[in-house]
Amino acid sequence: MKAIIRAGCVVLASVFFPIEIVVAQQANTGCSSGDVTGTVQTLRCEGGVTIVAENGARFTLLDRDSNGRVDSVELSSKALLLEVPKRRGGKEYKVITPQAITAVRGTKWAVDAAENKTSVFVVKGRVAVGRRTGSHGVILGPGEGVDVEAADPLTVKRWPAARVSALMTRLGQ
Repeated sequence: MKAIIRAGCVVLASVFFPIEIVVAQQANTGCSSGDVTGTVQTLRCEGGVTIVAENGARFTLLDRDSNGRVDSVELSSKALLLEVPKRRGGKEYKVITPQAITAVRGTKWAVDAAENKTSVFVVKGRVAVGRRTGSHGVILGPGEGVDVEAADPLTVKRWPAARVSALMTRLGQ
């Protein structure tokens, strides 16, 4: 399914999908709804970007450079798994949450936004993670994650298998 509008955004809800995934898409994002299974929805976007959204995830697809392709996502709740092929020209793909900004040029990673914390986990590649306030950030590699909370320092950790499995299960992996 392709949601295209001229102004504002449209909310796709359970009327269109058998699960309660809510997606707000800006006009001409170049994404189409792929598989909808049990607890996730997969969006396939131009340029080879794949976004797997957890049931109930609330996010907005953005085209910051107005070229008709999604180049960032604003995530307000629940989790997304993103796979972005290597990008030319140094253009970064970003996920923005209430607490954090993640930026990549090509990789596969998960972002989980909650009310007071954002957790980021890297499946492959490298991901830069910083606070929205612009303070010092960290670089994550495969198997590493970070929790971004208001007062705590950004500490890169190798996530235990149980934590990785729990997040990936929520994302249908």
